[in-house]
Amino acid sequence: MSTLLDAASELARLTGDIALRHYRSHLHVEIKADGSPVTVADRAAETAAREWVNRLHPADGILGEEFGEERPGAQRRWVIDPIDGTKSFVRGSPLWGSLVALCEGEDVLVGAAYFPAVNEIVVAAPGKGCWWNGARCGVSSVSSLADATALTTDERFRERREFHAGWQRVSRAASVSRIWGDCFGYLLVATGRAEVMVDPVMSPWDAAALQPIITEAGGVFTDWSGRATAFGGSAVATNRALATTVRSLLRKE
Repeated sequence: MSTLLDAASELARLTGDIALRHYRSHLHVEIKADGSPVTVADRAAETAAREWVNRLHPADGILGEEFGEERPGAQRRWVIDPIDGTKSFVRGSPLWGSLVALCEGEDVLVGAAYFPAVNEIVVAAPGKGCWWNGARCGVSSVSSLADATALTTDERFRERREFHAGWQRVSRAASVSRIWGDCFGYLLVATGRAEVMVDPVMSPWDAAALQPIITEAGGVFTDWSGRATAFGGSAVATNRALATTVRSLLRKE
């Protein structure tokens, strides 16, 4: 693997292993202003990630979920979500991961997603492929939504009614519909174990690592409007065969 792939993998593992030390322990859960939970595990993991960047890549910026932006004028920045799926984490569910991406503007140079509780890691960079536990991986070839597995983080979609309606159309058409959410759902799409993963609300630290992972696995990653970006505030990940069908159903008037 290339130097960038190795670096992102190293940082994701470092971040996730710090979080894992707190997993299934008695954690005090705080609720942030946006209604999402945070724990000492989130903060400790992101602190370790920032120390790694500052030691090895001091010219690069950092954008993290828990502590915001550092060196905002830097040409490159590391985008970090120390625990994606904190609601799962605090309940002892293994469906959480640590996300790391290196970006220049909105171009994602490399992305890594590490799932310590299930011992899986997936890392990708444009033109370098997608690697799952050290081996190349790819999306499924399922070409009928009636045979597909469709996933989302929360089917209630309180934020926007049109998202809920779009998801219902996809969900009803799919063979299997499940809430295996947060970054774990994107892992399943990238490794051919699911075909569709959608989220109506995504922050940059939620999505940046996932864009190259899905695209280098042969899939399609866009925002809800169909724009190929990790910075559109939402996310739709599919295998290539179902890309047009799923996005048409999501946006149907």
